[in-house]
Amino acid sequence: MVALDDGEAKTNVVRLYSIVSLPQNSPLDEKENFEKLMDLYQESFAEVFGRYGLNLVDPKWGEIIPYSNKIRPTTALQMWDTQKRATFVRAFFVWNQASWEESIIYDMIRNIKVLKELLNINIRPIKKDSSELKFLLQDVLITYVTLRAALTPDFVEHAEPIIQNLFDEFINGMHSEESIEEQYHRVYSSALVYGFEEALLEPYKKENLDVRNVEDWPIDKINFVPDELKEKLVPTLQAPWKKFQTNLEKKYGEVNSLN
Repeated sequence: MVALDDGEAKTNVVRLYSIVSLPQNSPLDEKENFEKLMDLYQESFAEVFGRYGLNLVDPKWGEIIPYSNKIRPTTALQMWDTQKRATFVRAFFVWNQASWEESIIYDMIRNIKVLKELLNINIRPIKKDSSELKFLLQDVLITYVTLRAALTPDFVEHAEPIIQNLFDEFINGMHSEESIEEQYHRVYSSALVYGFEEALLEPYKKENLDVRNVEDWPIDKINFVPDELKEKLVPTLQAPWKKFQTNLEKKYGEVNSLN
């Protein structure tokens, strides 16, 4: 997260995401109960974000997310902000309970598959609107930072200058179409997405799971993360939030623990 030491974002946040891990074999399997849950989330989003100047409207839910489990697919709830402080708020509902760290790591499998569509080195670069390319580049940054502790040293050495340059451009706004196009072609030609995938392939292969076919996994493996990856990635995911917590406690007193 690009933030000050107390967690305040350094740049404008235009897309707000959440992952909700739902229990399997529960009353939520009933359509009526799941619809009630969606109603509760819509009401809660509107109320909570309303305190910060967002006016969330036009809730849409039920969209099946690509590259999720074929039997128990991930779905989404999305609401739009009429005040334009953010573009939208979106929650993904994933069918298996997990810690927030596990759910983020697992979601990288889907995210990498989406990135591969747009960064496939075997086809010519895809023509996209600059705003779409900017979102793509942001997802590249998020994926790199999330997986960095699991990436091979050789890949980090290759990727770090590219990622740092991209990060610097984002911090400075990256407003021009030329700059966005330049960064896209640099990321595309450097084949970063394949290094991301490599970090996940072997740990999951040891568990007899193929990240390239995550849609066909048994439903009890939804949100599953091998211990090898958790040991590497969970501490780095927790670190910034623990820092934010420590600094907030210094300013305002004790707050709820992350654990």
